[in-house]
Amino acid sequence: MSPPANSSPATLNFKTIAIVGRHPAAGAAESLSELAGFLHGTGHRVVIESQTAQSLGLSGFASMTPVEIGAHADAAIVVGGDGTMLGIARQLAPYNVPLIGINQGRLGFMTDIPRERMLPLLTDMLAGKRESERRSLLEGTVVRAGKTIFEALAFNDVVVSRGAGSGMVELRVEVDAHFMYNQRSDGLIVSTPTGSTAYALSAGGPLLHPSLRGIVLVPIAPHALSNRPIVVPDASQIMIEVISGRDSSINFDMQSLARLEHHDRIFIRRSAHEVTFLHPQGWSYYDTLREKLHWNEYPSVEGQLK
Repeated sequence: MSPPANSSPATLNFKTIAIVGRHPAAGAAESLSELAGFLHGTGHRVVIESQTAQSLGLSGFASMTPVEIGAHADAAIVVGGDGTMLGIARQLAPYNVPLIGINQGRLGFMTDIPRERMLPLLTDMLAGKRESERRSLLEGTVVRAGKTIFEALAFNDVVVSRGAGSGMVELRVEVDAHFMYNQRSDGLIVSTPTGSTAYALSAGGPLLHPSLRGIVLVPIAPHALSNRPIVVPDASQIMIEVISGRDSSINFDMQSLARLEHHDRIFIRRSAHEVTFLHPQGWSYYDTLREKLHWNEYPSVEGQLK
Protein backbone atom coordinates (compact mmCIF):
# COMPACT_ATOMS: atom_id res chain seq x y z
CA MET A 1 0.00 0.00 0.00
CA SER A 2 1.43 3.38 -1.00
CA PRO A 3 1.66 6.08 1.67
CA PRO A 4 -0.90 8.85 1.19
CA ALA A 5 0.15 12.39 0.37
CA ASN A 6 -0.95 13.97 3.65
CA SER A 7 -1.47 17.71 3.97
CA SER A 8 0.93 20.01 5.75
CA PRO A 9 0.82 19.36 9.53
CA ALA A 10 0.67 23.12 10.13
CA THR A 11 -2.75 23.41 8.46
CA LEU A 12 -4.14 19.89 8.74
CA ASN A 13 -7.58 19.38 10.26
CA PHE A 14 -7.17 16.27 12.39
CA LYS A 15 -10.40 14.35 11.78
CA THR A 16 -9.02 10.90 12.65
CA ILE A 17 -6.52 10.59 15.51
CA ALA A 18 -4.75 7.39 16.50
CA ILE A 19 -3.62 6.65 20.05
CA VAL A 20 -0.52 4.57 20.76
CA GLY A 21 0.73 3.52 24.19
CA ARG A 22 2.44 0.17 24.59
CA HIS A 23 4.27 0.61 27.87
CA PRO A 24 2.43 -1.14 30.74
CA ALA A 25 3.31 1.75 33.07
CA ALA A 26 1.21 2.47 36.13
CA GLY A 27 -1.83 4.49 35.14
CA ALA A 28 -1.33 3.96 31.40
CA ALA A 29 -4.80 2.50 30.80
CA GLU A 30 -6.42 5.35 32.71
CA SER A 31 -4.44 7.98 30.77
CA LEU A 32 -5.32 6.45 27.41
CA SER A 33 -9.00 6.05 28.33
CA GLU A 34 -9.15 9.66 29.46
CA LEU A 35 -7.43 10.79 26.26
CA ALA A 36 -9.72 8.74 24.02
CA GLY A 37 -12.80 10.10 25.79
CA PHE A 38 -11.55 13.67 25.46
CA LEU A 39 -10.84 13.32 21.72
CA HIS A 40 -14.18 11.64 21.07
CA GLY A 41 -15.95 14.38 23.01
CA THR A 42 -14.33 17.08 20.89
CA GLY A 43 -15.62 15.53 17.68
CA HIS A 44 -12.63 13.52 16.50
CA ARG A 45 -12.72 9.96 15.23
CA VAL A 46 -10.52 7.94 17.61
CA VAL A 47 -8.69 4.76 16.68
CA ILE A 48 -6.43 2.70 18.95
CA GLU A 49 -3.24 1.02 17.75
CA SER A 50 -3.95 -2.72 17.81
CA GLN A 51 -1.26 -3.83 20.28
CA THR A 52 -2.16 -0.92 22.56
CA ALA A 53 -5.82 -1.95 22.56
CA GLN A 54 -4.91 -5.56 23.28
CA SER A 55 -2.32 -4.99 26.01
CA LEU A 56 -4.29 -2.34 27.89
CA GLY A 57 -7.78 -3.75 27.36
CA LEU A 58 -9.18 -0.64 25.68
CA SER A 59 -12.53 -1.18 24.01
CA GLY A 60 -15.25 0.92 22.45
CA PHE A 61 -13.02 2.33 19.70
CA ALA A 62 -11.79 0.98 16.37
CA SER A 63 -8.48 -0.87 16.47
CA MET A 64 -5.90 -0.45 13.69
CA THR A 65 -2.45 -1.79 12.84
CA PRO A 66 0.32 0.76 12.22
CA VAL A 67 -0.08 0.27 8.45
CA GLU A 68 -3.80 1.01 8.72
CA ILE A 69 -3.08 4.02 10.92
CA GLY A 70 -0.68 5.26 8.24
CA ALA A 71 -3.39 4.98 5.61
CA HIS A 72 -6.28 6.51 7.57
CA ALA A 73 -5.11 8.69 10.49
CA ASP A 74 -4.38 12.41 10.29
CA ALA A 75 -2.22 12.36 13.43
CA ALA A 76 -1.07 9.96 16.15
CA ILE A 77 -0.74 10.69 19.86
CA VAL A 78 1.86 8.55 21.60
CA VAL A 79 1.53 8.04 25.37
CA GLY A 80 4.56 6.56 27.06
CA GLY A 81 8.32 7.05 26.88
CA ASP A 82 10.80 7.62 24.10
CA GLY A 83 11.03 3.88 23.41
CA THR A 84 7.34 3.80 22.56
CA MET A 85 7.79 6.78 20.28
CA LEU A 86 10.81 5.20 18.55
CA GLY A 87 8.88 2.05 17.72
CA ILE A 88 5.85 3.74 16.17
CA ALA A 89 7.81 6.57 14.50
CA ARG A 90 9.76 4.13 12.32
CA GLN A 91 6.56 2.39 11.26
CA LEU A 92 4.63 5.58 10.46
CA ALA A 93 7.50 7.49 8.82
CA PRO A 94 6.59 6.35 5.26
CA TYR A 95 3.06 7.74 5.72
CA ASN A 96 3.87 11.28 6.92
CA VAL A 97 1.55 10.98 9.92
CA PRO A 98 2.50 13.72 12.43
CA LEU A 99 3.20 12.59 15.99
CA ILE A 100 2.38 14.15 19.35
CA GLY A 101 4.15 12.76 22.42
CA ILE A 102 2.66 12.54 25.94
CA ASN A 103 5.37 11.69 28.47
CA GLN A 104 4.56 8.78 30.77
CA GLY A 105 8.13 7.51 30.87
CA ARG A 106 11.32 8.89 32.37
CA LEU A 107 13.35 11.23 30.17
CA GLY A 108 10.92 12.17 27.43
CA PHE A 109 13.09 13.91 24.84
CA MET A 110 10.51 13.02 22.18
CA THR A 111 7.40 12.52 24.32
CA ASP A 112 7.60 16.04 25.66
CA ILE A 113 4.08 16.95 26.85
CA PRO A 114 3.69 16.38 30.62
CA ARG A 115 0.89 13.96 31.52
CA GLU A 116 -0.62 16.41 34.01
CA ARG A 117 -0.98 19.12 31.32
CA MET A 118 -2.08 16.78 28.54
CA LEU A 119 -5.67 17.93 27.99
CA PRO A 120 -5.25 21.74 28.06
CA LEU A 121 -2.21 21.60 25.80
CA LEU A 122 -3.92 19.23 23.35
CA THR A 123 -6.95 21.54 23.26
CA ASP A 124 -4.73 24.36 22.04
CA MET A 125 -2.74 22.17 19.65
CA LEU A 126 -5.81 20.72 17.97
CA ALA A 127 -7.08 24.28 17.55
CA GLY A 128 -3.95 25.08 15.55
CA LYS A 129 -1.71 26.53 18.27
CA ARG A 130 1.28 24.26 17.70
CA GLU A 131 4.85 24.05 16.46
CA SER A 132 5.93 21.58 13.77
CA GLU A 133 9.37 20.12 13.04
CA ARG A 134 10.68 17.37 10.79
CA ARG A 135 13.36 14.90 11.83
CA SER A 136 15.52 12.54 9.80
CA LEU A 137 15.96 8.76 10.01
CA LEU A 138 18.74 6.41 8.97
CA GLU A 139 18.43 3.29 6.86
CA GLY A 140 20.94 0.49 7.20
CA THR A 141 21.68 -2.62 5.16
CA VAL A 142 23.86 -5.59 6.15
CA VAL A 143 25.58 -7.29 3.19
CA ARG A 144 27.24 -10.71 3.50
CA ALA A 145 29.12 -12.21 0.57
CA GLY A 146 27.38 -9.81 -1.79
CA LYS A 147 23.84 -10.53 -0.55
CA THR A 148 21.62 -8.36 1.64
CA ILE A 149 20.78 -10.30 4.81
CA PHE A 150 19.17 -7.58 6.95
CA GLU A 151 17.85 -4.04 6.62
CA ALA A 152 16.01 -1.65 8.92
CA LEU A 153 15.30 1.98 9.76
CA ALA A 154 16.62 3.83 12.80
CA PHE A 155 15.27 7.02 14.30
CA ASN A 156 17.98 7.36 16.98
CA ASP A 157 20.97 5.29 15.95
CA VAL A 158 22.55 2.27 14.34
CA VAL A 159 25.02 0.58 16.71
CA VAL A 160 27.66 -1.99 15.82
CA SER A 161 28.99 -3.60 19.00
CA ARG A 162 31.21 -6.39 20.27
CA GLY A 163 29.81 -9.55 21.82
CA ALA A 164 29.19 -9.81 25.54
CA GLY A 165 32.26 -11.08 27.33
CA SER A 166 34.47 -10.95 24.21
CA GLY A 167 37.32 -8.64 23.29
CA MET A 168 37.25 -5.57 21.10
CA VAL A 169 35.82 -5.50 17.61
CA GLU A 170 37.86 -4.11 14.72
CA LEU A 171 35.95 -2.07 12.17
CA ARG A 172 36.93 -0.50 8.87
CA VAL A 173 34.99 2.69 8.17
CA GLU A 174 34.55 4.46 4.84
CA VAL A 175 32.54 7.59 4.06
CA ASP A 176 31.47 8.06 0.44
CA ALA A 177 33.95 5.33 -0.57
CA HIS A 178 36.82 7.23 1.09
CA PHE A 179 38.72 5.27 3.74
CA MET A 180 38.42 7.06 7.11
CA TYR A 181 39.93 4.68 9.69
CA ASN A 182 40.33 1.20 11.09
CA GLN A 183 39.09 1.25 14.66
CA ARG A 184 39.46 -1.17 17.54
CA SER A 185 36.81 -0.49 20.17
CA ASP A 186 33.72 -1.85 21.88
CA GLY A 187 31.73 -0.65 18.90
CA LEU A 188 30.55 2.31 16.86
CA ILE A 189 27.39 4.43 17.12
CA VAL A 190 26.02 6.05 13.96
CA SER A 191 23.43 8.57 15.09
CA THR A 192 20.87 11.02 13.76
CA PRO A 193 20.62 14.47 15.39
CA THR A 194 17.65 13.11 17.36
CA GLY A 195 19.79 10.23 18.64
CA SER A 196 22.55 12.59 19.75
CA THR A 197 20.79 12.85 23.14
CA ALA A 198 20.64 9.05 23.51
CA TYR A 199 23.43 6.42 23.52
CA ALA A 200 25.74 8.70 21.53
CA LEU A 201 25.65 11.28 24.31
CA SER A 202 26.59 8.75 26.99
CA ALA A 203 29.54 7.64 24.82
CA GLY A 204 30.89 11.19 24.66
CA GLY A 205 29.30 12.37 21.42
CA PRO A 206 28.19 15.94 20.68
CA LEU A 207 24.65 17.28 20.86
CA LEU A 208 23.23 18.03 17.41
CA HIS A 209 20.24 20.29 16.98
CA PRO A 210 17.47 18.31 15.22
CA SER A 211 17.43 20.75 12.29
CA LEU A 212 21.10 20.06 11.46
CA ARG A 213 21.75 17.96 8.37
CA GLY A 214 24.40 15.70 9.84
CA ILE A 215 25.20 12.16 10.96
CA VAL A 216 27.45 11.64 13.97
CA LEU A 217 29.84 8.69 14.35
CA VAL A 218 30.80 7.99 17.97
CA PRO A 219 33.31 5.25 18.91
CA ILE A 220 32.45 3.22 22.02
CA ALA A 221 35.49 2.96 24.32
CA PRO A 222 38.08 3.08 21.49
CA HIS A 223 41.51 1.53 22.04
CA ALA A 224 43.17 4.63 20.55
CA LEU A 225 42.16 7.85 22.27
CA SER A 226 42.68 9.65 18.96
CA ASN A 227 39.47 7.99 17.66
CA ARG A 228 37.07 10.84 18.33
CA PRO A 229 33.44 11.51 17.41
CA ILE A 230 32.95 13.08 14.00
CA VAL A 231 29.94 14.64 12.27
CA VAL A 232 29.60 14.04 8.53
CA PRO A 233 27.05 15.47 6.05
CA ASP A 234 23.79 13.55 6.02
CA ALA A 235 24.14 13.08 2.26
CA SER A 236 27.03 10.71 3.00
CA GLN A 237 26.97 6.95 2.63
CA ILE A 238 28.80 5.23 5.47
CA MET A 239 30.28 1.75 5.10
CA ILE A 240 31.38 -0.27 8.13
CA GLU A 241 33.16 -3.60 7.61
CA VAL A 242 33.69 -6.07 10.45
CA ILE A 243 37.38 -7.02 10.32
CA SER A 244 37.67 -9.04 13.53
CA GLY A 245 35.94 -9.67 16.85
CA ARG A 246 33.70 -12.44 18.15
CA ASP A 247 29.92 -12.40 18.43
CA SER A 248 29.53 -8.83 17.16
CA SER A 249 26.07 -7.52 16.33
CA ILE A 250 24.19 -4.56 14.91
CA ASN A 251 21.04 -3.00 16.34
CA PHE A 252 18.66 -0.30 15.18
CA ASP A 253 17.29 1.89 18.00
CA MET A 254 18.00 -1.05 20.34
CA GLN A 255 14.79 -2.59 18.96
CA SER A 256 15.89 -4.73 16.01
CA LEU A 257 19.03 -6.84 15.96
CA ALA A 258 21.22 -8.88 13.63
CA ARG A 259 24.32 -11.00 14.29
CA LEU A 260 27.46 -10.12 12.34
CA GLU A 261 30.30 -12.18 10.90
CA HIS A 262 33.78 -11.22 9.76
CA HIS A 263 33.75 -9.22 6.50
CA ASP A 264 30.07 -8.35 6.78
CA ARG A 265 29.53 -4.86 5.41
CA ILE A 266 27.00 -2.39 6.80
CA PHE A 267 25.84 0.45 4.57
CA ILE A 268 24.16 3.37 6.33
CA ARG A 269 22.65 6.51 4.85
CA ARG A 270 19.91 8.98 5.53
CA SER A 271 16.44 7.61 4.82
CA ALA A 272 14.16 9.26 2.29
CA HIS A 273 11.49 9.29 5.02
CA GLU A 274 11.17 11.87 7.78
CA VAL A 275 9.11 12.08 10.96
CA THR A 276 7.02 15.14 11.83
CA PHE A 277 6.74 16.05 15.51
CA LEU A 278 4.08 18.46 16.75
CA HIS A 279 4.71 20.47 19.92
CA PRO A 280 2.78 23.03 21.98
CA GLN A 281 3.03 26.62 20.81
CA GLY A 282 6.21 28.21 22.13
CA TRP A 283 8.06 24.89 22.40
CA SER A 284 11.84 25.18 22.35
CA TYR A 285 14.44 22.45 21.88
CA TYR A 286 16.67 24.33 24.31
CA ASP A 287 13.97 24.21 26.99
CA THR A 288 13.87 20.43 26.52
CA LEU A 289 17.64 20.11 26.87
CA ARG A 290 17.70 22.31 29.95
CA GLU A 291 14.97 20.31 31.66
CA LYS A 292 16.08 16.80 30.70
CA LEU A 293 19.81 17.34 31.20
CA HIS A 294 19.31 19.35 34.41
CA TRP A 295 21.09 22.41 33.15
CA ASN A 296 20.79 25.59 35.19
CA GLU A 297 17.12 26.54 35.10
CA TYR A 298 17.50 30.27 35.63
CA PRO A 299 19.67 33.05 34.20
CA SER A 300 22.10 34.73 36.54
CA VAL A 301 20.98 37.70 38.63
CA GLU A 302 23.19 39.84 36.41
CA GLY A 303 21.39 38.49 33.34
CA GLN A 304 17.96 39.23 34.85
CA LEU A 305 18.92 42.86 35.37
CA LYS A 306 19.84 43.45 31.73
